[in-house]
Amino acid sequence: MKQRLLTPFQKFVKIEGLSGILLLGTTIIAMLWANSAYSDSYTTFWNFKLGIQTDSFTFTKPLILWINDGLMAIFFFLIGLEIKREILIGELNSLKKLAFPLAGAIGGIAVPVALFIILNQNMETFRGWGISMATDIAFSLAILNALGKRVPLSLKIFLTAFAIVDDLGAVLVIAIFYSGAINMILLSSAIAILALLYALSYFKIYSKFLLAIASVAVWFLFLKAGIHPTLAGVLLAFAVPLRQAVNTKDFVSSLTSITKDLENSKVAINPILSDDQLEHVEQLDEWTEKYQSPLQRLEHQLHNWVAYLIIPIFALANAGVAFASDVPIETMLVINIILCLVLGKSIGISALVIAVKKLKIIEVPDDLTNIHIIGVSFLAGIGFTMAIFIASLAFSETPNYIASAKIGILIGSLISAILGYSILRWHSSRGAGQEQS
Repeated sequence: MKQRLLTPFQKFVKIEGLSGILLLGTTIIAMLWANSAYSDSYTTFWNFKLGIQTDSFTFTKPLILWINDGLMAIFFFLIGLEIKREILIGELNSLKKLAFPLAGAIGGIAVPVALFIILNQNMETFRGWGISMATDIAFSLAILNALGKRVPLSLKIFLTAFAIVDDLGAVLVIAIFYSGAINMILLSSAIAILALLYALSYFKIYSKFLLAIASVAVWFLFLKAGIHPTLAGVLLAFAVPLRQAVNTKDFVSSLTSITKDLENSKVAINPILSDDQLEHVEQLDEWTEKYQSPLQRLEHQLHNWVAYLIIPIFALANAGVAFASDVPIETMLVINIILCLVLGKSIGISALVIAVKKLKIIEVPDDLTNIHIIGVSFLAGIGFTMAIFIASLAFSETPNYIASAKIGILIGSLISAILGYSILRWHSSRGAGQEQS
């Protein structure tokens, strides 16, 4: 029974781990492309404008903004689904469960932000204080997966849980601090649509077609209202119900009835189904859709698309830093971000978690040691996806600061990955040696 309960999470870990490997590949391609003889084509390609342009209406954006504002809204929609699921039925659904990852998340947000503010000497780079907040789940889980059974599953659950809380914190920071001047009329229109979706969900009325149409409208209104449209993705996710339309008993009963009807149906020439068979198969599809909650169904459908397409495209479009370019590098910004990711994250998470553990404010699983917590706190310094995203918002008007921030993020994430992996690998080898002796 225990194995069956853990299977969905293990599948999530596997998808995120493979996504991390793909993310690494596209990052390397982006950097090679940006530093090759074809570097001009890298910039030209991602700045190519796409959109709709008529005599009365114009809506065009560079390709990189379609990715950062559009595709990333889908990424944030998936994050919203995961946050809602975790809050309602997952690792965040009670104070006792939330306390352990929440302590890690608070330390992993507060200390890097404070360290950035203390070290920052340039008021023009102050807006980058939020860069080191979030942990890249795909990359960090890929490192843990590389360790295999050397690390306990509870460590992966801890990493995923506090990374989700980190993401929620990053979403709030983006909404509050990295949005532009707000058009209250457009924002009110978006909120009205969201309120309608929430009301329909409350009265158990759900339509994926209505959600799709409303999502496009809310995304557009948020964009034009001056609030970053990725926030729309999170808010729309909370309108998706978690409940099932039919329970297991009714589903199994219907499944048995449909199976019997299929057995008695007229069989057409293979592989063509008869009208009776088609009707029963359609009934089966309808009952299957009712049996799965809309949230679980959407999360399942989107996860592969986000992990294997959207995030790698984001990396390809954003990770290309030309080291030999004419753009001046802000060295102190690079150093600041590296220190915040490597030291800020590791000290913030491990110190606070170990402290509240000693005070018996939280309960830590028995198979997790302090070395496990220290090792995974370094992995939390892998801030690739969200860090680059926040950097692009913070320094949208200053390309040299964006380039500097990306260099700091890449170096800091690499150092964090190496240190975290090395600590956990050493600890597992040491533990195995002690068991043998």
